[in-house]
Amino acid sequence: MNSLLNVGNTGITLTILEKSTYSTWLSTQSPFNQNWLQHTSYKGEGLALLPNFAAGEEGSLSHAIFVVDDANHYFACGDLISKLPAGQYQLDAATVHQQAICFAWLIGAYNYQAYKTNNTDKELPSLVVSEQNLVDNAIKYAQATNLVRDLVNTPAADMMPKNIGDTAQALAKTFGAKVSQIIGDELLENNYPTIHAVGRASVNQPRLIDLTWGNESHPQVTLVGKGVCFDSGGLDLKPAAGMRNMKKDMGGSAHVLGLAHLIMSHNLPINLRVLIPAVENAVSSNALRPGDVVTTRKGLTVEIDNTDAEGRLVLGDALCEASQDKPELIIDFATLTGAMRIALGTELPGFFSTSDAVAQGITEAGSKITDPVWRMPLYSPYNDLFKSTIADMTNCSTTPFGGAIAAALYLQRFVDQDIDWVHFDVMAFNIRPLSGRPLGGEAFGIRAVFDYLQTRFKKNT
Repeated sequence: MNSLLNVGNTGITLTILEKSTYSTWLSTQSPFNQNWLQHTSYKGEGLALLPNFAAGEEGSLSHAIFVVDDANHYFACGDLISKLPAGQYQLDAATVHQQAICFAWLIGAYNYQAYKTNNTDKELPSLVVSEQNLVDNAIKYAQATNLVRDLVNTPAADMMPKNIGDTAQALAKTFGAKVSQIIGDELLENNYPTIHAVGRASVNQPRLIDLTWGNESHPQVTLVGKGVCFDSGGLDLKPAAGMRNMKKDMGGSAHVLGLAHLIMSHNLPINLRVLIPAVENAVSSNALRPGDVVTTRKGLTVEIDNTDAEGRLVLGDALCEASQDKPELIIDFATLTGAMRIALGTELPGFFSTSDAVAQGITEAGSKITDPVWRMPLYSPYNDLFKSTIADMTNCSTTPFGGAIAAALYLQRFVDQDIDWVHFDVMAFNIRPLSGRPLGGEAFGIRAVFDYLQTRFKKNT
């Protein structure tokens, strides 16, 4: 990334404007540039390239302009790096817009090519800006986002519980964190029965990954990420269409690792813990069965109504563990329900919170940095939908309606009431290409959460 964005003061001028300011800017330009834009039918929207007419430079590129609706939108310039010819460009934009532009510049360069044998991508241009902090912040945000994308995009065969553990280990090595893992039958020995029950059918051993970082005297924040590396549905087998993209069902784990990257790279003054229950929901002779009853880490018994509602099972044990050391805040991410996608679509993540103040802070942060999120209600009367005749509860509600709320209420039972809790139900995947956001794995909500955390836990400098 350092080759794409640097500090400097030389290069082809790249002017980025909003539509509302284009006419004023145009009036200050040379007659040559005005005539060129007029006769090339440029309408003050998108990219325009201006040629050089100086002696000896005829026909070379002298200036590029890019006009957008809102330059503060963090993806407005997301496709710019792929549209410009190779070369070095110097940014000319209002100071208030430069952070968003720098992020978009880097994020637009993302192209998942790990399994391509013939990489024919064109040479990308570079951008120079005036301040190092612009470069540093943009790189940190882009690295975290691209980490999420890479993890979700990786085929399940190469992104099983061990691989997530290896990723956590690599992240820990980079930032001086510690990682421990409880693997296979050790889960039973250490009282994580539902993680074991969901993952025992796979040759890829289930595990609980536990990353810690920071000063223990700082406020503790614990992140929990659903790490279902592939979801066949278990014995309640998914149809082929529903199974096709289930490599993304570990998207929650990818999100908390990306968020952890942001927290650690910015050296945020918190005591961070990251818990990832990592499993494959597979089918074999010892697979979890519909009608089975499992005893959770919390002691609650759960009758299995549907083996395809496995994410909430593994998260339950992890959330119970997260509650035991009484953090100031617990935040979980999960690709949990199709119901949330029905409610809000694939591009707007829904979240639940037991704290109005935390929910408002995250929502406002998301609006500020173009990482929108939407709060959903923890409607407690729906708790009645989990009744079982032989256990404390079922793992599914008795109705298909309100599925995202019901799943959140299930998880809430495993979080101590005196701890602020936030649950994100995310898609983790782009189903259509957008500016700076290609098809495939995507990070939703982590920049919003980080901005909130950064505001709440300010450095004492």
